[in-house]
Amino acid sequence: MPASDLQARVERALSQLKNPRLGKDVLSAGMVKDLAADEGGAVSFTFLLGHDDPGALAREARKLVQAVAGVTAVRVNVADAGAAPGTAPRPAPGAVPPPPTPVELPHLGRVIAISSGKGGVGKSTVSANLAVALAQAGQRVGLMDADIYGPNIPRMLGVDEKPPVEGGKIRPLQAHGVKLISLGLIVERDAPAIWRGPIIMKVIGQFVRDVDWGTLDYFLVDLPPGTGDAQLSLAQTVHIRGALIVTTPQEVAVGDSLRGAKMFERVGVPVLGVIENMSYFVCPHCGERTEIFLAGGGARLADELGVPLLGQVPLQANLPDLADAGQPIVVAEPQSPAAQALAAVARRVMDALAAVPR
Repeated sequence: MPASDLQARVERALSQLKNPRLGKDVLSAGMVKDLAADEGGAVSFTFLLGHDDPGALAREARKLVQAVAGVTAVRVNVADAGAAPGTAPRPAPGAVPPPPTPVELPHLGRVIAISSGKGGVGKSTVSANLAVALAQAGQRVGLMDADIYGPNIPRMLGVDEKPPVEGGKIRPLQAHGVKLISLGLIVERDAPAIWRGPIIMKVIGQFVRDVDWGTLDYFLVDLPPGTGDAQLSLAQTVHIRGALIVTTPQEVAVGDSLRGAKMFERVGVPVLGVIENMSYFVCPHCGERTEIFLAGGGARLADELGVPLLGQVPLQANLPDLADAGQPIVVAEPQSPAAQALAAVARRVMDALAAVPR
C-alpha cells in the first residue's frame, strides 16, 4: 500500500478520537504531530498530552492506529503539549516517554510486562505461575526476570546453574516448559545490585537481544516494584503489547499500583488488567472463605483504570514453601484454590491479548 494512502487512513482513524476536555478530535486539536507512514506499514507520530488530559488518550490513539488495515507497527512519542512553539516537545509530566522507535522483535511473540506499585504483593510468584500456566496451555513461553533488585524467579522455578553461551548468544535455562533468564543466574547470590539507570538499561537490552529465545508465543517480563529505570528501559527497548498490574486488596498497595498503571499509560502501553493477589483465605479443612485484608481493592483499581479484574488469587498456607522449593503451585497442587485461580488468569490473559493487534 502506498505510504500516502496508509497515512490518510491513519488520519481518518485518529479523527474519530475525541478529547473530552477540548470537545474536538485529537487531530483537529493539534495533538498529533510528525505523523509518518512507510510502505512497510510502520507508522510513527508524536502525541501531545496536556496536563489536564487523560493519559488514556495516548493509549487509545495507539489502539486506533494499530487497528487500521495495513498497519504493521506503531511508534508513539508522548510529549508535553505545553512546550513553547518552535522548541522540541518536552516529555509529558510524570514520565519520560520512550523514543519513537522501540524495536519490533516478532520472534518474542506478545511481550507482557508484569508490574506492581510496591514490593511484597507476590508479583514474582504470580509471574512464575502465570508463565508455567501458559506453557501448560500449550504456549511457547519465555520469562525474563528484570527485577534486578530481587531476582527470585530462578528459585521459584527450581534452577540455579549459570546459563551457557553458545555462538555468541546466551542460552536461556528451562523449567516446567518455560525458558527463563535472570540476573540471579549470573551474579553471585550475595552481590548487591547498586546500579544506576544506564546499567539497568544495558542489562535489559542484553536480556532481550543477546539471549537465544527462539520463537515464542508469549514473552513475560517480571519487573521490579515501582516506576523506575527498569520499566522505562523495557518500554524503550521493545514493543510491549500489554501490562499486568499485580496488587493486594489493601488501599496502600492499590494506590501504589495506580501510579504504576498510569506510568504505562503515559508511554502508550495498554494495561490489560489487574490481578489481585492474597485476596482471601480458604480453610483447607472446611473450605470456608475468610477475608484477611480489606476486600475489593483490586476491583476498585480495575474500575478506576477502566480495565478488567483478571483474577483474585487466594492466600495458601504452603505456597511460599513450594516457591522456595522451586515448585510452582500450578504444578505442585493444580487442584488447589490458588492454582485454579492462576490458571484462570492465564486463560483470561490469552483472551485479552487475542483482542490486541499484533
